[in-house]
Parts: sequence; C-alpha cells; structure tokens
Amino acid sequence: MKKLLFLFLLISSVVYAQTSRLIVSPNIYLPQDSTISKQLISSLNEFLILAQKPNEENILVFPAEKIETFIQLDEVNGIEKSGRFKDDFFYKPYLTNVIAIEDGKYLIKVSYIGVNEKTPILAGSFEFIAHKTNNSFLFSSPLVRNTKYWKTEKVGNNIFRFQNSINKEKLQEFDKLATKFDKKLKSVNKLSEFYLCSDFVALQKLIGVDYKIDYNGYPQNNLSSTVGDKKLIVLGSNSANFNEFDPHDLWHDRLSLVISRRKVNKSIDEACAYLYGGSWGISWQDIFKQFKEKVATDKNAKWADFKDKPVNFGESQEKHLMVDYVVNALIVQKIEKEKGFDGVWEFLNCGPYEKGNENYYKSLEKLTGFTKANYNDKVWELINNEK
Repeated sequence: MKKLLFLFLLISSVVYAQTSRLIVSPNIYLPQDSTISKQLISSLNEFLILAQKPNEENILVFPAEKIETFIQLDEVNGIEKSGRFKDDFFYKPYLTNVIAIEDGKYLIKVSYIGVNEKTPILAGSFEFIAHKTNNSFLFSSPLVRNTKYWKTEKVGNNIFRFQNSINKEKLQEFDKLATKFDKKLKSVNKLSEFYLCSDFVALQKLIGVDYKIDYNGYPQNNLSSTVGDKKLIVLGSNSANFNEFDPHDLWHDRLSLVISRRKVNKSIDEACAYLYGGSWGISWQDIFKQFKEKVATDKNAKWADFKDKPVNFGESQEKHLMVDYVVNALIVQKIEKEKGFDGVWEFLNCGPYEKGNENYYKSLEKLTGFTKANYNDKVWELINNEK
C-alpha cells in the first residue's frame, strides 16, 4: 500500500511539473468578474505550457500579432530548465501583475523563479497582452502596443520602424545589398520588418522581456523570428537611427528567408557571410590578410583538423574569426567562379555538420574535384593563389 501511495505521489509530482502550473499570489488583483478571472488564469496557464513547445504549436497566440509574439516566445522557450540544478522544471511561472489596459485587454506580468536552499533565483520576467475572445484569452507580445506611435519607412521589400529619425542614405545602401543577396538566392516577395533600438536593454523592453538571466551584462544584441515569407528583426546594437548595418548579418537574414539556417551547413553559411559581408566590420580582404599573418604561416597546418577543433584567430572571443570559415570562403569563391551561385547553393545544402564530414566531402568532390585525401594540398593552393 505504501509503495502504491509513493508511486501515486511520484506520478502526480511529475505530471504537476510537466504542466507548469501557474502560481498566482493571493495579493494579485484579478478582474472582478470571477468567470473572466478563471478564464484568464486558465488560458494563461495553457499558453505558458505551450510556450515550451515549438511556436507554431501554440494555439493561444493572438493571430494578428503572431510574428511579433514568436520573437518573444523564443525567449520564454526553455526558461523552466536549469542546467546548474539539473532540473527541467526548476523555474516556476509566477503571476506578478494583471492590469486592465483596454476593454477586454490586460497587461500580464509573469516571472519565472526557482528556489534553492530557501533562496529565490529569478530566471526571467515577461510582459504579455491578454486579448479576450469568446470564452478564453489569446496572448501577444507588447511590441505592437509599445511602438504604436513610431514612424515607418519602406525601402524595397523592407519596412523600418523607428522612434525619431532614420539615416535614409544608409537605407538605400542596405536595400542595394539586400537586393544583391536576394538575386543570388532567387528570393522573391520576401518581406523583412525591422524595429530599431538604441541598445539591447531597450530591445528587450520593447518585446516584453523585462529580465532574462541569460542576458546579464549584454549591452548589444539583435533578435529575429520568421513566419512564412516574412522575417521580423529587432536591432539593439546602436541601431536607433540606422547609421550603420552589418552586411554579414544581412546575408544570414536573407538566407533565412529562403531556408532555415539549421538545414544548411553552418561553416559554409558563415563562409558566404565572410566573403560577401566580412565580419565585425572587417572586410573579407582584411580577414584573409589576418588569416595569412596569424594562421597560414604554419606550413604544417592540417586544414581538415579545424573542422572538428574550431580555432579562433580574431582579436577576442566576442569578435571571433574562425579558421574553417575562411577556408570554406576560399572554396565558395572557387565554386561560384566556376559554377555560379547554383554551385554554392548546392554546397550550402550538403547538410548540417556531422562527425567525419562525409556529406561535406562528397559534395565538395562533386563540385570541385577536391577529395578528403587531397583536401590539405588543394586548400594550400587556394591560400597561395589568393591575392
């Protein structure tokens, strides 16, 4: 009997943990209508459970603001887990505020808190907008509400939203390069929407992330999400006026409108970004110059080794430059010269990284004649011939 009781309690605790039951403090002011309060709590609880699944499975996302909410849900996904405490459900969601902002709309605040030896640890705090609909609620990020009075500028298939002013000359430069990348990728009718923020703190506030433990000390960062033919990008790296942009990141953004970057070979994707847009404001020519001075001076270098053991020759860990990305940039350059971008596209799609890189070498041999056996010699030829 005791064993059965123990088993029942164990199963109950696991089920309870997996449902991420929302914890509501007794001092929270809920809507006076008890029916609405119950609907709100029930819907919010289910929404937060679904937030730990792929975004497209969350049926309680407010449809009119799906992409704006997905960018926030990416930050909520996985928030319950703690690697430090080896517990997938360490951080619990606490409802910390409910504010009626319009008829049928509420501003909701939820904090994820874990307790270790009686000490609370905050993993993240988020704001959502709850929208009353029939007998339940749907939820969205506050991004649209927070930028209601912002200005808009459209260039090509790119929409820019900003608070005060924008560098129109830089917009034209951006559009020219984006058009060039889209032409390579045969990308048609893909829409990108940008929100411009001064820094990462402002960015997080805009999308409804009051705090996230993973971002302690982050002054600058960008976040994005994609739904169908539209990509939403929130820039938080001295970007309020769009006085500069990163061609490297632009390549990644345009590629992601055509195919998920998880499906392409990362080293080849990064190689393209180096070749077409440099990295960290450093041009491809200067990256290669540093590579020759810092890495290629070792005549005994085995270039295949850098695939499984990545080496950074950049000035810091933050502004990293990776050896294998440079090697692949030289290969991409050769393929594009001989077979056009169709050849590069085939190379990109050889598959994600795998130990042994068999698919990589199979594609490489088909496109260039380079084999696993002659790889080192052929790469040295490319290095020595690059000006």
